[in-house]
Amino acid sequence: MEKDDTNETTHTRGTVNRRAVLGDAHVDRAVDGTSEFDADFQDFIARYAWGEVWDRPGLDRRTRSLLTLVLLLSQGHDEEFEMHIRAAITNGVKVEEIKETLLHAAVYCGVPVANRGYKLAKRVLNELGVI
Repeated sequence: MEKDDTNETTHTRGTVNRRAVLGDAHVDRAVDGTSEFDADFQDFIARYAWGEVWDRPGLDRRTRSLLTLVLLLSQGHDEEFEMHIRAAITNGVKVEEIKETLLHAAVYCGVPVANRGYKLAKRVLNELGVI
């Protein structure tokens, strides 16, 4: 698939991907909360993260979701981790796959990191009614 590399097109693709992964409500809150101060940042993440990286054909959304969970968890980004637990479910990741990913993280990121991940994921998955 050849892509038009204009910023506007990349931003549009990014917004479509961001909405598909995180949901309209989340994106609407982010857009509605955008000010002159953070407008450039919002544009950057729409284009770069969502319009470029999440739009690449090399990995499917399920795989990207699982990778994103471990990366966010390993860096202590709990709020983003919880948001991406929701996104993983939206992307078709099964609860069993999240459990396995967190167990894998225990080996490579450390038991305390995985322990925190299980706690956070359990809360979100309970809220979603999937466990």
